[in-house]
Amino acid sequence: MNIIQDKLNFFSLFKRNFLYKFKKKINIDLDKIENNLLDNLFSHYDTDKANFINSRNEPGHGFSKFYETHLNSFKEKKIKILEIGSYSGAAAAAFVKYFPNSEVYCLDVNLRNFKYSSKKIHTFGLDVSNHKMMLKFLSKINFIKSIKHFDVIIDDGSHIQSDQLIALNFFYKYVAIDGFYIIEDYKYPNYHKHLNDVDDVKIDELIKKIKNKELINSKLLSSATINDLRTNNTNIFEYQGNSEQSDIVFFEKKPTS
Repeated sequence: MNIIQDKLNFFSLFKRNFLYKFKKKINIDLDKIENNLLDNLFSHYDTDKANFINSRNEPGHGFSKFYETHLNSFKEKKIKILEIGSYSGAAAAAFVKYFPNSEVYCLDVNLRNFKYSSKKIHTFGLDVSNHKMMLKFLSKINFIKSIKHFDVIIDDGSHIQSDQLIALNFFYKYVAIDGFYIIEDYKYPNYHKHLNDVDDVKIDELIKKIKNKELINSKLLSSATINDLRTNNTNIFEYQGNSEQSDIVFFEKKPTS
């Protein structure tokens, strides 16, 4: 059954990636928009991170101010951003304009929705819960030898509890010192039962245990990841956006003393 499912996933991803390759996309490198406010860029490119979503004529999550607060120090720096769950590429487009010296790596299981292109945006159609795919992705971008770390990693993927934990376990070690690991809608498994798919620690429970220096038991987080979260003087910032279910957390990795 697992082999059959793996084959189905492979062919599904192959089909989506094939369709994406030939899809007409908007080249944002030709877009002359100049704006120093991230929220305006989020709105312009139509991501729900904005305070207001133009295309839907409705409020967004309102995460802009939190991103600006914590990431403003990267404004003119040469940085690498990894985005898990890029959907249309709207957030990636906004980040490229806000951080002029950035490169954004976008991971999504369905690239058919992706509509933006840029020489600074690199897209990969894959399943982040698949360990082999993740290793292949790192190899493809020559991560270990040339990139070595990401300054910012954003998980805005499925919001399924197991996917959140698997992604954190795989990628947290690759966050640069003074960098951020960000999880959007990290409490969704608390609000929606179908996303609470494993008997394991939830992200909000993990945060509480880290802050209170309590024992952390997890099947999906390795002892190395737990130790990394605890011993690197991790600063944790939790925020609520525009709605009761708009939650975002920033893990800031600091150097050990």
